[in-house]
Amino acid sequence: MNERIIRDPAYLSIDTLVKKFGDVTAVNKISIDIGQGEIFALLGSSGCGKSTLLRMLAGFESPTSGKILLGGQDITTIAPYERPINMMFQSYALFPHLTVWDNIAFGLRRDGLAKDVVAQKVEAMLKLTQLTQYAKRKPHQLSGGQQQRVALARSLAKEPKLLLLDEPLGALDKKLREATQFELVNIIEKVGVTCVMVTHDQEEAMTMANRIGIMSNGELLQVGSPSEVYETPRTEFVADFIGNVNLFEGEIVLEDDVQAEVQTADALHVIDHAITGQVGSKITIGIRPEKIDISSTAPNQRGNQAKGEVIEVSYYGSDTMFYVKLAGTGKVVRVQNANTSRRLDESEKFTWGDQVYVSWTSESIVPLYL
Repeated sequence: MNERIIRDPAYLSIDTLVKKFGDVTAVNKISIDIGQGEIFALLGSSGCGKSTLLRMLAGFESPTSGKILLGGQDITTIAPYERPINMMFQSYALFPHLTVWDNIAFGLRRDGLAKDVVAQKVEAMLKLTQLTQYAKRKPHQLSGGQQQRVALARSLAKEPKLLLLDEPLGALDKKLREATQFELVNIIEKVGVTCVMVTHDQEEAMTMANRIGIMSNGELLQVGSPSEVYETPRTEFVADFIGNVNLFEGEIVLEDDVQAEVQTADALHVIDHAITGQVGSKITIGIRPEKIDISSTAPNQRGNQAKGEVIEVSYYGSDTMFYVKLAGTGKVVRVQNANTSRRLDESEKFTWGDQVYVSWTSESIVPLYL
């Protein structure tokens, strides 16, 4: 399922990149083109190869084969310190004995820039990251979010062509992480730097990135905008990794140019478009919990419904999750209702042991092929 995504013009081009450690293939023939100024997220579980790919971009690992081009220049074999790239680590790696000002200035001084040039760049970074008032503080005197901004300012001070972020918000607690996501994106967009970030947090990737690449076992399964990856996942892995999904295994029983029908053990799924499959072939159907309705009476429609029993109710404040055990096979389907005033009134009447119907529209059905 590896694919090449063309961005015209391509600023960062990853061409058939492979990395092997002995007999283990950590990155397997990955090709992506990333546009200038784009924020691109590599998303996947631990051990999927995303950090290895990032380290190859930084020059800390040498590819077994393949090429990396940045701005038209082949940087595959260039030493890390000669690449116009900066990398920000999850730990931030700030110097504890230096002030915020000196942390940001460190790389500029190493490059031998004049004092006035260093001062100008540091002050600009302090202003950009809203850290001017903290310039004389040491890292231990800052909050986690402030430390993160110092690390970002230090990374951007040298005006890299490419910024690499390795789990950039992983050290922050949930509430601070959510607030910092937007700050980080705003700063990166103001500078206009091209950015590749690695994360295992799907919410972080979908909030921050223009496009997402989903990795598993060293391969790139799908690339697209956050909405494309969520609404039209191509595989079971992608559907299940991004958000929650109900999966139904079945068989295509009807298909022509305008519609298709898939029979699963619990329901007939009626789809108002072709799904490019053959009658009799096996297929998996995916339906997001928030796209399933729950009611006490059977809906007036052909297919796309099933009867069941509520076996669990979880109230989360903004929404309620119902777990419905289907009458046919005992399969448990998750139904997520947003707690608006209207929906809350309707769903309050459903509780443990209630006999209900779950239903969905044709547009909610996503055919999955792997």
